[in-house]
Amino acid sequence: MAELAKTGLAMRTQLTAAGEIELSLQEVPVPSPGPGEVLIRVEAAPINPSDLGLLLGPADVSSAAVSGTAERPVVRLKVPERFMPALQARVGQALPVGNEGAGVVVAAGAGAEALLGKTVATLGRAMYAQYFCARSADCLVLDEGVTAAEGASAFVNPLTALGMVETMRSEGHKALVHTAAASNLGQMLNRLCQADGVPLVNIVRKPEQAELLRSQGARHVCVSSEPGFMGDLVEALAATGATIAFDAIGGGKLASQILTAMEAVANRAGGEYSRYGSTTHKQVYIYGGLDTGPTELTRGYGFAWGVGGWLLTPFLQKAGPERAAQLQARVAAEIKTTFASRYTGELSLVEALRPESLAAYNRRATGEKYLIAPQKGLASG
Repeated sequence: MAELAKTGLAMRTQLTAAGEIELSLQEVPVPSPGPGEVLIRVEAAPINPSDLGLLLGPADVSSAAVSGTAERPVVRLKVPERFMPALQARVGQALPVGNEGAGVVVAAGAGAEALLGKTVATLGRAMYAQYFCARSADCLVLDEGVTAAEGASAFVNPLTALGMVETMRSEGHKALVHTAAASNLGQMLNRLCQADGVPLVNIVRKPEQAELLRSQGARHVCVSSEPGFMGDLVEALAATGATIAFDAIGGGKLASQILTAMEAVANRAGGEYSRYGSTTHKQVYIYGGLDTGPTELTRGYGFAWGVGGWLLTPFLQKAGPERAAQLQARVAAEIKTTFASRYTGELSLVEALRPESLAAYNRRATGEKYLIAPQKGLASG
């Protein structure tokens, strides 16, 4: 095996005391794997909404000012003053970025030698880098013929989709609702629910997004921007029996509209009138923040309801290591089918810091997903 590089490039994000997010590429030592660890030459890492929360925070991307050199750009973005009090804990810290990725194992510590030369995916928190050191137990070995790009998104979206279905079942529901449903995750969840026979109600913003999902076999798709949305939603809920929803929007009235529609379906069953509403429990979990405004609840759905947060990491901790391993094994087996990810573009570390690239992936447009290729166009130190 060729001699390993001594240094590699890694992306960093830092909030300055002057109220700017500073993005840069730093040359850092390549770590040596210890016992039970492997060194991964990172070849692909997706840009997920959870990554953008750290990478850019609430910064104004249109304010991007570039300095440094073509090979080592430094980008500064202004943070509106109203957000600074909540961000004081990260001032002055150059933080690594990139929650997941995949690459080839190029060195291994004692007990992990079996992974040498294997293409693996992992959760890492610092995958926007040329090299990453991980515990071998945290690596998902990709089947022969699966590329790093195909396996780069093997954790966040697939396990989120599986986690939603697991949560639905564990809490006694029989069908679910998903918003922003034409996203990469939404399309994945649609495939998963079809494969597992789980009724799914998809909520999208635009008619063309609805057509995309219907072309992929989705049966129940409601368009929130259309005048008949609430009527369509009630009928979809009645057809599926869905009483749990996972909401990527967060802000605005959508969560309340879903609960209202669920209550309307519950009241169709008739029975004695109660001033407290139906006894059917209705649950909305908010797991994203595409709308950063307040969540508006107009209470007209009785008292048997809940609105809460849902995140992948707490779900996996609750599921336990054995169940998590079973879910990961399914992802590996179906990475080219049920859990396949599609990308709008592939960016080198340098390209990812260009203002036009920042604007593109910060749009978080439905169906658009970008991949960072840390080895692209760069020479190791």
